[in-house]
Amino acid sequence: MSRRTEEIPQNEEEQNEQEREAQDPAAGRPDGPAKPSSEQPRPARSWAEVRHLLVRLHFYAGVLIAPFLLVAALTGLAYTLTPQLDRLVYGDQLRVERVGEEVRPLAEQIAAARAAYPEGTLASVITPPGPEDTTRVVLAVPELGENQRTVFVDPYTAEVRGELTTWFGSTPLTTWLDDLHRNLHLGETGRLYSEVAASWLWVAVAGGLVLWLGRARGLRARSARGVLLPDRKAKGVRRTRSWHAATGVWLALGLLFLSATGLTWSNYGGERFGRLLDAANGNAPALNTALPGADAPAEDHSEHAGHGGSGGATADADPADFDTALAAARGAGLGGIVEVTPPADAASAWVVAQTDNTWPVHYDRVAVDTTSGEITSRTRWADHPALNKLSKLGVQGHMGVLFGVANQIVLALIALGLTAVIVWGYRMWWQRRPTRGDRPAPVGRAPERGAWRRIPLPALVLGIPAVAALGWALPVLGVTLAGFLVVDAVVGAVRRGRTARR
Repeated sequence: MSRRTEEIPQNEEEQNEQEREAQDPAAGRPDGPAKPSSEQPRPARSWAEVRHLLVRLHFYAGVLIAPFLLVAALTGLAYTLTPQLDRLVYGDQLRVERVGEEVRPLAEQIAAARAAYPEGTLASVITPPGPEDTTRVVLAVPELGENQRTVFVDPYTAEVRGELTTWFGSTPLTTWLDDLHRNLHLGETGRLYSEVAASWLWVAVAGGLVLWLGRARGLRARSARGVLLPDRKAKGVRRTRSWHAATGVWLALGLLFLSATGLTWSNYGGERFGRLLDAANGNAPALNTALPGADAPAEDHSEHAGHGGSGGATADADPADFDTALAAARGAGLGGIVEVTPPADAASAWVVAQTDNTWPVHYDRVAVDTTSGEITSRTRWADHPALNKLSKLGVQGHMGVLFGVANQIVLALIALGLTAVIVWGYRMWWQRRPTRGDRPAPVGRAPERGAWRRIPLPALVLGIPAVAALGWALPVLGVTLAGFLVVDAVVGAVRRGRTARR
């Protein structure tokens, strides 16, 4: 193939780039166009330059943040399989051998668990999610730290099926995969990776959508098919861009959802979100666990369901009281899977909380005085503030449990799709590399630098405060963006200095 054939533009955008380079040889350089002079006036400000700025931002987000997104996608894909993996690995503990006709009292099941594992104190008891599942007797063992020992008991025979060291109700395998996804097993420092990914994911998605839709409108009047489906007739970088963009359009809503919900419990962005909940009175209503006639109000331990709310208790509560508390809660209408938690002290009530995370969710909670069997306080899911509901449901959807298997399938498809989009993005970067020996940047030319100088003043006046506000709300985004700007400015200055010395 001749050199002339190799240099034929593969699409209209590349042809326009080559025409601009022919008119201004410096226009395609990574450090931007040549310095304006009397013969070459500075380009006028134009709203079209906003797109050039978005191209550069999307380029850096894609090249530099994509590795974080790729790790998050692959580890998240693994985490979506945890319900099935748990059944496979821990089936003996989680399932009964045979479904019986009558369930034994909790007191009898607790007695069997304590006989087999006497260490520690009773933290809570979780009723079986279904007829084939075991009861979970959760023990607080000081040697395990914030982890717990969960004993699995057959509710029909009171036979102990085994025990596992759990964390917030999660099995060891689920805990391991959860840590891998959240922090790569690097502790608090590792959490920065996932927050970087969540903070920039929505930026990359939103910028990509604007660029793709704007490019489609600018090139020609396209149908919805041209926007939503890849161009199979295209070749080279144009074909790669088509698959990259069309797949991104289909994934956009899911990716934005994962970014937003992931940030709500991130380290720094999550702290800002917590402030928003406090300011908007968006937290869950507190359950009053003080017994009637108590000297002082008891602390609400109900929000610690799933991790043992026994507080400072040093001895087991009476196992019979678990049955009393459960019967009172069932009588009050709390169905499905519930967690029964003993009080922290004599002035506090028992707490029974619904923990059904599958839609329609059930999160009612009651405080029970086991001496009288009366409900002393109650909070209803229907009474939770809208912001709290959205946050809690979003978290369950992010974890793949809100809609069961359907939720898992959707998350798996999003993870696989994001992986493909990232691979196509890097391939596109490689395909745009200069192929002539007299051109620098062997792995692809970066978009034009300095587009912000030609953005209309109203956009700058409104945009800079908006970016500053986003940087405050999402500190990791703000810090990394500032770092990009500094590095970009330094690289540009160095390259301009080299050019001036030639």
